[in-house]
Amino acid sequence: MSQRHAPATERNRQFILDVLNEALPPEGTVLEIASGTGQHAVYFADALAPRVWQPSDIAPENLSSIAAWRAAQMSEYLRAPLTLDVRSVPWPVERELPTPAISAIVNINMIHISPWDCCEALLAGAGRILPQGGVLFLYGPFKRGGAHTSASNEAFDARLRLQDPAWGVRNLDSVVALAEAATSLARPPLRGCAPGRLAAVYFSMNAATSASVAVSAAASLSPLRDRAGSVSCSAIAPGRTGTGPVAIQRYSPPPLWI
Repeated sequence: MSQRHAPATERNRQFILDVLNEALPPEGTVLEIASGTGQHAVYFADALAPRVWQPSDIAPENLSSIAAWRAAQMSEYLRAPLTLDVRSVPWPVERELPTPAISAIVNINMIHISPWDCCEALLAGAGRILPQGGVLFLYGPFKRGGAHTSASNEAFDARLRLQDPAWGVRNLDSVVALAEAATSLARPPLRGCAPGRLAAVYFSMNAATSASVAVSAAASLSPLRDRAGSVSCSAIAPGRTGTGPVAIQRYSPPPLWI
């Protein structure tokens, strides 16, 4: 087994960890989907204890790398990686329920380097698995209102689409609309950067009062015209609410690449 290295992980891991500390439920298993090299998993596991970190991936080389990182930095809070394809139902964690139960799903830098149906499958899986109050956390580059937030993101998007026309930087508001339409994930993003190249966003699973939240959030969105996006989410100042009791908090993260 050999450890793979992604330089971007060293740059973004502390920023992501800071948001995870705010976003995640205080306990339970955190299922990381598309764990990649495994660097995030070993960095987050002890830092987020007593939560248990469950990495997963579809690529054999990534699964080997995750296992190698885990062997080098053993932690009681880090599980062995699972082979998981979001489009293959049921997921392994549905066939064999983990202990403690899953309370959150984390997905970092996947939906722009996979077809749109992977995003659909991710959100559908979150809807099946997450309990009341569970959290889905996403991190990566996003468009805003169908437009790129920087020239570098636009160039990155073009390179992705040359590699595979099904890939590309997704419109954040399209993802929000999909979450609201396809699952019980009722919150719009609570955190996101504007302007900036990357965003960390998270959604909370429907609670008893969240039906009104979903309606209020949807009221602030333009109709979804297509998957590539022209949905625009209303800008609400930090700490304030819009048409409902959910605030969209904006911040400027440090200059990071993927």
